[in-house]
Amino acid sequence: MGNSGSAVKVCTDHQGGINWLSLSPDGQRLLTGSEDGTARLWSTADSQCHGHFQGHESYITFCHLENEAAFTCSADHTIRKWDVVTGQCLAIYRGHTSIVNRILVAKDYLFSGSYDRTARCWSVDKEKQIQEFRGHRNCVLTLAHYSSRDVLEEEEEEEEEEERVSRDLLVTGSTDCTVKVWWVSSGRCYQTLLGHTGAVLCLTLDAPNRELFSGSTDYTIRTWNIVTGEQLKVFKEHQGSVICLELVNRHLYSGSADRTVKCWLVDTGERIQTYKAHKHSVSTLKYHAGILFTGSGDACARAFNSKSGVLQKIFRGHKFIINCIQIHNELLYTASHDGTLRIWDIRGICKRNKRRLKKERSVQSRSSQKGSLSRLFNNKVGCMVQQENGE
Repeated sequence: MGNSGSAVKVCTDHQGGINWLSLSPDGQRLLTGSEDGTARLWSTADSQCHGHFQGHESYITFCHLENEAAFTCSADHTIRKWDVVTGQCLAIYRGHTSIVNRILVAKDYLFSGSYDRTARCWSVDKEKQIQEFRGHRNCVLTLAHYSSRDVLEEEEEEEEEEERVSRDLLVTGSTDCTVKVWWVSSGRCYQTLLGHTGAVLCLTLDAPNRELFSGSTDYTIRTWNIVTGEQLKVFKEHQGSVICLELVNRHLYSGSADRTVKCWLVDTGERIQTYKAHKHSVSTLKYHAGILFTGSGDACARAFNSKSGVLQKIFRGHKFIINCIQIHNELLYTASHDGTLRIWDIRGICKRNKRRLKKERSVQSRSSQKGSLSRLFNNKVGCMVQQENGE
């Protein structure tokens, strides 16, 4: 394991804890949303703050960054849209009657989930509510979005003729222990997924394979067919709430309050690795180039070899829980409830991992060649024996 690293930069501009960190699609900017009621925009080129978004009347719970616009949601019951160049507030979306927990931007839609037990859909440009999704018996904590084009066969789409004008679906996870799938166009509930016995904290989608994964305070992860609503598998080995999920190449990584991350083979349900060493809950995780990065309630970020589970590095310096991490250009960004954004150089880890992967591929290649030669030799021997026996 490498020695604990020091941050190459510590950004202390916020006056309260940072609740979320978002990276723009082009990788040029980062957005932080804070307990101080403001959001800040950072350049990944020079790590400087280039924007300060003020206007919310309470703390910011979550934020999302596009290339040209930033979005924030708050305990003041509103969502705001900001111009990333001027810092001007472009729109305020009003309608929720309690804390807005989560937002999601997809196409021209802005989706939001709230403690008021509803999710809502807004027109990004027109500052107008398009749809309200009402049916949960408790707060909506997490959101996902997909198009029926990604998952439904033509004959199945014909059965939903009334919904064909808009093929978009919203998925919501709630503290009422359910996951619901909604048609965006009508607000009608398409599926209610029952099985969890605790609050649903996180969701991740694999639309091409028609699968949805949900993590819960009941210590389980469940896999669902998002067309039929059928529960496919239950992953049961965690001993605490499942807080975060990430799906990479049919491998599912789950971070938990039991202080571990586990890696599962989606196709079989087998748990193939457990990543330990955390001294508190795993609050966030990110896979990058064969390395699993985690953030924890113990104020440390960690890097593990994703295949072997070996801890490669601990990033120490934060004072409180790390709420979110992002990776860009071999720099690790960690945002914490201590109010700081820290930036770490991970080139050394990435380089070592690339060398290791190259070496493993070389060994596998040689092993494969040996296997081929061995089979060839055995086949020749077999032929010679057959000839000698006159077969």
